[in-house]
Amino acid sequence: MIENETKRNCKGCFQVERRSKLQISKIVQEQLQLEIDLVNESLFQKRMDICLSCPSLSTETTCLHCGCYVEFRTKLSYKQCPHPNGPKW
Repeated sequence: MIENETKRNCKGCFQVERRSKLQISKIVQEQLQLEIDLVNESLFQKRMDICLSCPSLSTETTCLHCGCYVEFRTKLSYKQCPHPNGPKW
């Protein structure tokens, strides 16, 4: 029941096709090449650690609150955690 509830509420679950972590990583790396305002590796890793321990993370890749790939969002300096109770980073 929780899984069905999560899928209804997840912003990214409209995707028809499931992607592997490797596919997602490639997509993220391609998109990051278009960005100029990135955080350093240390801050990226801190943000990722928070996301990876968050119960709102789906399939170790997708934020249930905004539907983004956390590997992408955590690398962008102008983004913050979209948690509805307040950003965790």
